[in-house]
Amino acid sequence: MWGSDLEAMVGRNETILWRGKPNKKCFILESIFNPMLPFALVWGLVDLGVAGGVFFVADPMGVMLPVILIFLVFHLMPVWLYIGGVLLSFRKYKHTEYIVTDKGIYVSGGAFAYTYEMKPFTDLSHINIHRGIFDQWLGVGDVVTVCAHTSSGTSSGHGSHSSHGMSICDIEDYQKVFSMIKELQTDIYSDTMYPNDLRPRENHGYQTEYTKKDNWQ
Repeated sequence: MWGSDLEAMVGRNETILWRGKPNKKCFILESIFNPMLPFALVWGLVDLGVAGGVFFVADPMGVMLPVILIFLVFHLMPVWLYIGGVLLSFRKYKHTEYIVTDKGIYVSGGAFAYTYEMKPFTDLSHINIHRGIFDQWLGVGDVVTVCAHTSSGTSSGHGSHSSHGMSICDIEDYQKVFSMIKELQTDIYSDTMYPNDLRPRENHGYQTEYTKKDNWQ
């Protein structure tokens, strides 16, 4: 019996070394204070100022009130989109999950259309830690993985990924996960490049079991 849809993607020959979810408070705060917030505030204040001026100065009797309301409903669309994105962040949080196995990284997310993705360690070229303002305040961080010829970046994070990389965002044990992924990526990539006992003594072929996974369980 699977614990989650993401766990159901894990292969039978894989061992789950770590699993978790983002810190809920940080996840929601990053959704609220996103780059669209200043734009939505300015847009809303300008629209409300214009509508208030028309209503109280040019139309004190309220004859044009229905027209003003219709104007606000449609012209405040950027504000509604921002508010909708914040409200959807609660649903996105529910479906965001991370799993690290001895083969790769699994990430799930989405509000209505769910996404389940896996990135093997052999595809990774860089692993970074990113800590924004709210991450530092709440004692969490992002582990950002990057593949060759891609640029790192988390923007609003939340399990997002670049064109090829993948991020584990807003987690409390980000240092442990960073060290784990770094060691796994180094060992497994080396085993893939040197499959014939040319590197460690305990490696007797590419299909052998990863021997250090007990260190992370």
